[in-house]
Amino acid sequence: MSDSITAPAETLSDAEWRARLSPDQYRVLREHGTERAGTSCLLAEKRAGTFACAGCGQPLFEQGTKYESGTGWPSFFAPLDGAVETTTDRSYGMSRTEVHCARCKGHLGHVFEDGPAPTGLRYCMNGAALAFEPA
Repeated sequence: MSDSITAPAETLSDAEWRARLSPDQYRVLREHGTERAGTSCLLAEKRAGTFACAGCGQPLFEQGTKYESGTGWPSFFAPLDGAVETTTDRSYGMSRTEVHCARCKGHLGHVFEDGPAPTGLRYCMNGAALAFEPA
C-alpha cells in the first residue's frame, strides 16, 4: 500500500488497486473474497493500537473492541464511528450483513448478532483487509 493517497480511494482504477494491494488483499477488498479461517497474523495481535483498512488507511477498529470469537477471523464488537458501512449480502443462498470501509468501499467481512456486550455484535473481519497501527 502506498503511504499517501492522491485520489479518492473509491475512484482508483482496477489497475491502480492491483498495484496498491497484494493479491490476497485485492481478492478480499475488491472481489469480496474471504481468507481461510485461522490464517491471519492479526488473530494474535493484542498490542494497543488501531486496525485500519489495508486499502486506504481509514481507521476502522480500536484494539479495545477486539475479542477472541473462536471463529478463526479477527473479531470486534464495535467499529469506530462512521468508519464502516453495511449492505445485505445474499450470496451463497443466505442473507448476511456485509461490512465495507466507508472511505474506499473495500469489502472487510460480515457482522453478526452473536457478539459480546456491550453491542451484541460480532464484526468478523478478514485480516487481509486490515492493517494494524500500534499506538
